[in-house]
Amino acid sequence: MTDTTRASEEEVEDQEGVLVTIDGHEVRAPEGELLIKTAEDNGTYIPRFCYHPRLKEVGMCRQCLVEIETPRGKMMVTACTNAVSDGMVVDTKSEAVHKAQEAILEYLLINHPLDCPVCDRGGECPLQDMTMSYGPGETRFVEEKRHFEKPIPVSDLVLLDRERCILCARCSRFAEEVPGDPLLTFKDRGYTTQISTFPNEPFSSYFSGNTVQICPVGALTATPYRFRARPWDLTKVESTCVHCTAGDRISVEASQNQVLRFIGVDVDATNRGWLSDKCRFGFEYLNSEDRLTNPLIRQEDGSFREASWGEATAVVAERLGAIKDAHGGDALAVLGGAHGTNEDAFALSVFAREVLGTKNIDSRMDDALGSRLLAGVERRARISDVDTAGVIVVWGPDLKEEHPTLYLRVRHAAQELGAKLVVIHPRATGLDDRADLKLTYRPGSGGDLLTQLRGGDHERFDELLGDGPVVGFVGRTGITESPDMAEAVIAWILEMDDSRVLPLARRGNTFGALDMGLAPDLDPGRVTAAEPGRDTASVLRGLASGDVRGLVMVGADPVRDVPDGALAASGLSGADFVVAIDMFQHDSTAHADVIFPALGFSEKEGTVTNIEGRVQKVNWVAPGAGQSRSDWSILTDIASAMGVDLGWTSAQEINDAIVKRVPAYSEASWDTLEWEEPDGVVVPAPTADVDHYRPQLKTQPTVGAEFVLHSARKLYDDGVMMRKGPSLARLTPGAAVHLHPDDARRLGARTGSAVRLVTKRGEVELPVQIDLSLHRGVVYVPFNQPGVAPLGEDPVVRASAISE
Repeated sequence: MTDTTRASEEEVEDQEGVLVTIDGHEVRAPEGELLIKTAEDNGTYIPRFCYHPRLKEVGMCRQCLVEIETPRGKMMVTACTNAVSDGMVVDTKSEAVHKAQEAILEYLLINHPLDCPVCDRGGECPLQDMTMSYGPGETRFVEEKRHFEKPIPVSDLVLLDRERCILCARCSRFAEEVPGDPLLTFKDRGYTTQISTFPNEPFSSYFSGNTVQICPVGALTATPYRFRARPWDLTKVESTCVHCTAGDRISVEASQNQVLRFIGVDVDATNRGWLSDKCRFGFEYLNSEDRLTNPLIRQEDGSFREASWGEATAVVAERLGAIKDAHGGDALAVLGGAHGTNEDAFALSVFAREVLGTKNIDSRMDDALGSRLLAGVERRARISDVDTAGVIVVWGPDLKEEHPTLYLRVRHAAQELGAKLVVIHPRATGLDDRADLKLTYRPGSGGDLLTQLRGGDHERFDELLGDGPVVGFVGRTGITESPDMAEAVIAWILEMDDSRVLPLARRGNTFGALDMGLAPDLDPGRVTAAEPGRDTASVLRGLASGDVRGLVMVGADPVRDVPDGALAASGLSGADFVVAIDMFQHDSTAHADVIFPALGFSEKEGTVTNIEGRVQKVNWVAPGAGQSRSDWSILTDIASAMGVDLGWTSAQEINDAIVKRVPAYSEASWDTLEWEEPDGVVVPAPTADVDHYRPQLKTQPTVGAEFVLHSARKLYDDGVMMRKGPSLARLTPGAAVHLHPDDARRLGARTGSAVRLVTKRGEVELPVQIDLSLHRGVVYVPFNQPGVAPLGEDPVVRASAISE
């Protein structure tokens, strides 16, 4: 034995794990790891259909059969259900294995239709690939194949072709194991076994599109993509979804200059390959015929006419400059910027401060937590911290409705990893069935509950706290709950030993926008402003009173997005001059004097920052509509017309400026994200420059009120981009008032009958739905549903039944 051989053997013995021989090659693997994964990680691919690395193993398809040596000789086993052990000898290429794999494929193809040329999966189909690589090449089956009616809808977004199904159960296992929506199952037996929904129960899951992506054949297809393109026609680019603040990694795929689908990319730090249907199918607005294609200028009769870029830019520069000269920069304000890139946000922040001379800047629409808390919270958690958490506390919005990726991560931690879950909310949430403790309270009384918990007066909660690190997900449970409630909850969680917290905000790039200074009390770089400006509500009040005269809106619809929609409408109608940068005309741009057409997601490059401070790239794959341009480009031209040269000619140049001006982003350069860290860079925690929040819990005026209002968002609402996407627009649940059955009886109302609600901001009539999860005296109304204006932030509401 040579010295080199001896050294190599000693090196192997020093390594952790077990020694396994696969096809004559010795490899090391963690003890207990599945054989199919060990083989793949070491260069040997074992064919499979039912196996998926993010699902529990079942060994149903038998395609992964291999031989292992045992004391009684060689034995055929499934690689997806057997763990490696020390000394295991595996043969994946023997004649017996080859014959078994051929036989399984021949069996699966007995009833599978030969319709590859018209199947959406054709060209990227694992069954095609396995048949070519491991199949027999011909079939002995000459009888008539099995036939079913096809396709049949299992939901509004997913169609099922039962003839193609190979019964791998990936779809039903995903639905039950991951989102907790066990709405797909097998029915019948033997030759007639098929996937089906339950009677009168459609596959109404927020995550149904994932079953299409993981289906190894074309049995499940998505209605927005069906028959739209072939895989080889698609241009693909990896990017980051901005529908929520988790920063899901996706592949954006386009053909003939139109985005046609999003595919989830498995990145452990964020979404692990899963997407909500809002993210997966929420791109359709990009292809809407209602997209703005040219600048618009309001005429004297109130209508809009198309204008050249030069004319529109000159008008805006002249009007904004006149207001600044006559009334100073404080008479101008900027709202929006949380839906774009960091580069757009930085350009908007610099434009507001250095060109307009104003600090009246806000990317939040008066429905979020304080900017200094969101940008500068101490001990900010990472999304992956839930995997090692002993206790998870969710006191904020329903994660399933507003933060679907976080919902899946928290659910997995509670269901599979042993974390103890505490959910605190005014009504039922998607996590209740996995909660070790669920506490429901009447809106306005959260402070009393917090005092009880903080004082150690809740025995069950105190028992759970001893089970390890604490991770808190905290935000506003609803529009009518004061943000200081969430701030007090965060302070309470951070008092606990070994605790971290993620403050929740809903707009996709809120955290990036705040880091770039799109807040009245923060300068770029999370630096507390010496002289704060006006926030959204104050800007709108200023517009209504005349103290603020000019407004720049960037990707913002205050009339529908601000809790007090009446104030927003009043403020915009009272403004001297309003300029909007947007993709569509909507309730707020109806008050604009000039509208510039903006590029949308996947039509421009840049970076975004997610909830944990992870900076990731977003990439271009298709051109924008008409003459639309990036936000930063439009702002640069307006600045130039106002006599200020910002000096930027590309998003990369703005990123260079961010790296220099925002210390926390010094490692998040364009080249680093493009070439070295494709999964993103987590920016450092806030420095001492951040003046941390000081929560002071106030009492809300609900004591003695007969009814209190709880208004919260649903995944599907009447937001502008959702409204312009036909597949998702029809999924909005619609406006309704949810009542406890005792309250409904007291009012003389029943399901479907109408109830009149009266708030300080007006009144509305809505149909009734019964909700057993509510406290008595609580009225729940989903926020921003079609046809209903926001009801305001006041939690006190009067309710009365309308006689039929």
